[in-house]
Amino acid sequence: MKTQSAVTAGNEYKARRSRVNRAVHSLIAKFVIMVLVFFAVPALLYQEFRQADLDRQNIVLTAVREQGRLMAESLRPMLEKADPSSLLDLPEEIERIATKGNGIKVLFRPAGEEGVQGVFFVASEPRLSPDELRKERKTLVEQGVFDNLTASCLIERPMAIRHLRPSGLEELLTSMTAIQTDAGCWAVIATQSAQVFLGSSIGQPYWKTLEVQIASAIYLGMALILAILVFTVWRDLARFRDLARGIREGRVGKSSFTFGNKVPELEPVAYEFDRMTHTLRESSDSIRRAAEDNAHAFKTPLAIIRQALEPLNKTVEPENKRAQRALQVVEEALDRLENLVSTARHLEHTSAELLNPPRENINLSALLLRMLEAYNVSFSEKGVILQSTIDHEISVLAGEDMLETILENIIDNALEVSPRGTTVTVDLINGKKTAELAIRDRGPGVPESEIERIFERYVSYRQRKSNEDKDEQINPGSHMGIGLWIVRRNVEAIGGYVRAENRQDGGLSIIVSLPQNNE
Repeated sequence: MKTQSAVTAGNEYKARRSRVNRAVHSLIAKFVIMVLVFFAVPALLYQEFRQADLDRQNIVLTAVREQGRLMAESLRPMLEKADPSSLLDLPEEIERIATKGNGIKVLFRPAGEEGVQGVFFVASEPRLSPDELRKERKTLVEQGVFDNLTASCLIERPMAIRHLRPSGLEELLTSMTAIQTDAGCWAVIATQSAQVFLGSSIGQPYWKTLEVQIASAIYLGMALILAILVFTVWRDLARFRDLARGIREGRVGKSSFTFGNKVPELEPVAYEFDRMTHTLRESSDSIRRAAEDNAHAFKTPLAIIRQALEPLNKTVEPENKRAQRALQVVEEALDRLENLVSTARHLEHTSAELLNPPRENINLSALLLRMLEAYNVSFSEKGVILQSTIDHEISVLAGEDMLETILENIIDNALEVSPRGTTVTVDLINGKKTAELAIRDRGPGVPESEIERIFERYVSYRQRKSNEDKDEQINPGSHMGIGLWIVRRNVEAIGGYVRAENRQDGGLSIIVSLPQNNE
């Protein structure tokens, strides 16, 4: 139990480590991290620069507001006289006080008046016509400049409000100073129209400033270029993947990586892929030829030996038990050698098909029906019942020999382990994108600890079970333990997978999933 727990823990550690390595080396993971950095860095920098800009604004506005307060104090003596004749000189006085880039607006709320309607626009620098004054007053009301003045005259209100004159020019309202007199409440609003203020972020969100917009445009341009670069790499890798799959599945004919590549930097990679593909095809053909040559070379002397045994069998007397036993041993050895030669040939052909599997559109439904019909005699002789449920017109992209090998090995296994009178069921179901083949028997099943090992090379659970049965004589070469190994290799070579599972009420199920050819 401790050993099994240690193995399980080791497998879990390897799986976690594999996921970590995949995440570390994944292009998508790196792209996601880069996107996060692209969003995080501007956000952090924006906050830092915005705070620095606010500090700079406070310094500048403090000086400007002090200047506005001084201008209001310069007007205080004239406003406190409350002499109507002196007010006629008010426009000239504010024109004298105002400097280049500065402006002044003078408002008045008579004593006893309340609300916005009780506030009058008296004078302005730059000067405005009566119509412009009315428009100006309406704009100031909408911006809420009069609100504090209507409630109380005891205010000195700092401001940073962008204001559009009737002429269309923009200015910045920086401060409002209230002057209380017997006649009422006066308000002097200081303004700035210098471009050094209007071009800054004062009175508007920081992101609206020109430098932030330029930086944002550059940054977005960089992000777009990076996204295009990542998309281009991903697209070309996807093109390579699709081409590799097409070559493996035999759907692209003589197409090559070099021909399908459109990125100059990937040309060496495409060339090496083409060389590798060519080498695999040549190796596959060489293995097939070598398999046939070797099988022929071995079978010829074996056939000669077997022919030479025939006259010896006739000349040896039945009473000569020792000679009869020697001939029997030679014949059994010949049988095993022939079996080994056929197995080796089969293995080499399987290896060749894995390197360059044949691809054609095979009607799996029709192929399975033909094979089951041919198996009827074998099932009847052994007294095993064959039942099948087969969906029609299921096609896969594979070689017919490969599919026949897969089906033969699984059906043979099911037939050999099934007791007389039991049932073997064969189901082929249309899974839309996949063809689901299940072959179930009523044999002894397989211990759960060995359920995966039955697909390994030279592992034959049937042979071990037979050796445990003292009353059953077996041919030592009858079970080489490669049948299900070949099944798995062939299934995986055409893009599918196979698994085994014990049935709850006894027996074993072999389930094969193959990708359908829906083109």
